[in-house]
Amino acid sequence: MTNKERYQRAFSALHASGDFALEAKEMKKTKIVRFPRLIAACAALVLMLGLSTAVYAADIGGIQRTVQLWLHGDQTNATLVVEDGSYTLSYTDEDGNAVQQQGGGKAFDIFGRERPLTEEELLVQLNTPEVEYRDDGTVWVYYYNQCVEITDKFDDNGVCYVQLVANGKPLYLTVKYGNGCAYGPHAYVNPNSFN
Repeated sequence: MTNKERYQRAFSALHASGDFALEAKEMKKTKIVRFPRLIAACAALVLMLGLSTAVYAADIGGIQRTVQLWLHGDQTNATLVVEDGSYTLSYTDEDGNAVQQQGGGKAFDIFGRERPLTEEELLVQLNTPEVEYRDDGTVWVYYYNQCVEITDKFDDNGVCYVQLVANGKPLYLTVKYGNGCAYGPHAYVNPNSFN
């Protein structure tokens, strides 16, 4: 005798009552409609959020967010709009004037194809050392919360070497007077490479 036959013999003596059989038939007729409605409501919510994000981005020309940057040695709240490898930075300076700064760039991927800079790469660019030549003849370097006057550090060739430290990491800055600057995390840059 097989297992199937044993189960049939064991349960053949059991019969459902008439009420139970009627209730089971009615349950088969009842359909639960709540689940598809819940899915439709979730899909509508996702669609609405997606469209509002697209409208928000289209309205301002790019994704806008508030960031904190070190500008001229002070931490400043600024509005950053990034679009296609370019940025627009808007902030209020220490005198209360509205300032707008723009920049951007391109990079090359591992296959040699040109691509726009990402937001992270643009933020790194914004946090690089800045050299300022003031009207009074002094030269200043700004890097994070540091503001260093380097006017008297230039040698006879018009080159200045400054070591800056931020977040416990050194940065070696080479400034060629009136001809730009270069920096590196391990050593000073040869000023002859500026030309």
